[in-house]
Amino acid sequence: MNSRIVKLSGVVLLGLLLSGCILQQQQPAQPAPVEPAQPAPPTQPVPQPQPGVPVPQPPKIVTINWDASVQPLVAQMLQAEGVTQGSVLLVDRIKNSTNGSLQTAKATTSLQNALANNGKFTLVTPQQLSTAKQTLGLSPDDSLTSRSKAIGLARYVGAQYVLYSNAQGDVKSPELQMQLMLVQTGEIIWSGNGDVQH
Repeated sequence: MNSRIVKLSGVVLLGLLLSGCILQQQQPAQPAPVEPAQPAPPTQPVPQPQPGVPVPQPPKIVTINWDASVQPLVAQMLQAEGVTQGSVLLVDRIKNSTNGSLQTAKATTSLQNALANNGKFTLVTPQQLSTAKQTLGLSPDDSLTSRSKAIGLARYVGAQYVLYSNAQGDVKSPELQMQLMLVQTGEIIWSGNGDVQH
């Protein structure tokens, strides 16, 4: 009898279990819980790019009117006393002693142009000067930084005079200094100064 009760109670239990599953399936499904909508966070305005630091302008290149700068000094030099007519003159490359960069090649060309057809001196040509520098082992761009070097070169090319020129001071408004030297003695027979013209 005990086994009958056990069997019966197992069947009842099984029935209850099955009916519970059926009941769960028949009950309407619970809707998923709905969360209330959260208001969207306020949108941040897009930051406008700040005006950047302005790009600094490159320094303006100071243009020097070398022709106007050298002509008054050349005119003074041609009036110097004690210069023998028809003498040979070596025009040295203008030396830059300023606190910046100068276009000394243009300055030297202006100086040579101002002395062309001057009626007083015969100029050592740029070709003669270049050949002499090469022979003496000097750089073609050597501005004869010492007067003794300029005089030695002048002796080599057979010049009686050397015009030694120097730009000095502030590069924005340099002063031009010229000295006419007698090659034989190294004596300065004329000297002149002038501000460069812009």
